[in-house]
Amino acid sequence: MQPMQSAYPMHQAPQFQAAPPFGRRPNAGGHPVGAVFLGFFVSVIVSMLYSGLILATYKDQSVTTANTLYLGHALINGAIVGFLIGTVAHRNNGAWISGAIIAALGAFFGYTNAIPLVFADAESPGAVWDLVRYEPFWPAKAWWTDEATDGVDWFSPLGLLLAAAAAWGLAYLIGSRRRQV
Repeated sequence: MQPMQSAYPMHQAPQFQAAPPFGRRPNAGGHPVGAVFLGFFVSVIVSMLYSGLILATYKDQSVTTANTLYLGHALINGAIVGFLIGTVAHRNNGAWISGAIIAALGAFFGYTNAIPLVFADAESPGAVWDLVRYEPFWPAKAWWTDEATDGVDWFSPLGLLLAAAAAWGLAYLIGSRRRQV
């Protein structure tokens, strides 16, 4: 009896692995979506802690102390978010950019959420409700406006820039040193 031949002829495997199409890099590993969610969660916690610190110490603060605390909060928020994004997402540019945006938003909302808390402590919670009903964006306006001159408070956008730069810079430094999978 003659041995049966296979319906599929055998092929030799290629000698090299072909490059991905259109010059795409192989997957760099990491979990960019999880990194962004983790960065967001931690940024919310850091912002809440900053708002609580402002509420606890606003009576004893000078303008210099308030500005220093705001810039320090922005730097810490950006550093923590950048560290987490770089560690978890590895070499993912989208996650690095998302981390910078999240850190800047954390710096902004940490400040603007502290303003109604301080106002409620100084006046009453009912006064905050009346003010929010009359002028819903007053915390953002207070963030942007310098109380002494009614001009722009340049520490406010500087804090956003500082938070975004710290987050992106640390995410880049930590993520780019990760070995590619």
